[in-house]
Amino acid sequence: MNICLECGETFNRAPVIGEKVSDLTFTVFQNDEIKEGVKISDFKGKWLVLFFYPADFTFVCPTELEELAENYAKFQELDAEIVSVSTDTAFVHKAWHDKSPAIGKITYPMAADPTGHLAKYFGVYIDDEGLALRGTFLINPDGELAAYEVNNNDIGRSAAELLRKLEAAKFVREHEGMVCPASWKPGDETLTPGVDLVGKI
Repeated sequence: MNICLECGETFNRAPVIGEKVSDLTFTVFQNDEIKEGVKISDFKGKWLVLFFYPADFTFVCPTELEELAENYAKFQELDAEIVSVSTDTAFVHKAWHDKSPAIGKITYPMAADPTGHLAKYFGVYIDDEGLALRGTFLINPDGELAAYEVNNNDIGRSAAELLRKLEAAKFVREHEGMVCPASWKPGDETLTPGVDLVGKI
């Protein structure tokens, strides 16, 4: 059993698809400021991407975070917010942001999770390292988990694929009863599940 040090809530497992995510509290570094007391509920009404990575001042991580920074405007156009998360402190985030040309491009919030309470809640905490796996969690405007992926830490992720997943999740939320087939992108054909489609695809 894990206990959230911020809210006192106990949890035995990571959230599952369709389940409302707990209203956890955390600190972020953004736009040269450190903001405490940020909550999951602060993003209600928007799509929220929680983007866990192992550590600041590493190798694969800056390539992922830079790619997100370069696509941040596209996520915002879809009414989504990105929050990157590592077990570093907000002060380390600031130092990295000040030092690295890639990280210097970031304007989205960078969450500090030094106690691992966020990583533990989402099931990506590596106990013997004190770091997080590369976990990506897409939370809908109602605060429910819509999609997630978890990679081994030597496998980088794709901002383009994450954006595609967001577009698909947003589409099916706004078009009840329709589903998106493999590699669907906006403008492609969708499907309406029914008996008439059985065996015809």
